[in-house]
Amino acid sequence: MKLQFNKTYFISFLILFIIEVLIALFLKSGFIRHTFGDVLVVILIYCFVKSFVDIKPLPLALGVLLFAFIIEFLQLGNLLEFLHLQNNPIAILVLGSTFQITDLIAYTVGIVFVLMFENLKSP
Repeated sequence: MKLQFNKTYFISFLILFIIEVLIALFLKSGFIRHTFGDVLVVILIYCFVKSFVDIKPLPLALGVLLFAFIIEFLQLGNLLEFLHLQNNPIAILVLGSTFQITDLIAYTVGIVFVLMFENLKSP
């Protein structure tokens, strides 16, 4: 693992970030907002880290998945209230406000897509 800028992953991150912002701004409910957005967010985080760190796909993918699961499980304990951010719309958007098993499934699907893509990409 070493620090190294990767333009391709950074551009992918930026595109995914724009898509996530558009989803947040224009879709207030439905499959794309609540499920597809969660699939994309783990891919976004993966691409962000890969933009700056040269690391093997599997450890990074598992780390991103673990991070997403931790954030989701922290919602069981009212993380936003503990941090006094329950009225902050940005914190609610980024950290989420309710625990959902379906979010864990969406995160897992996103990481499976990442690993499939990385596997297809490597010789």
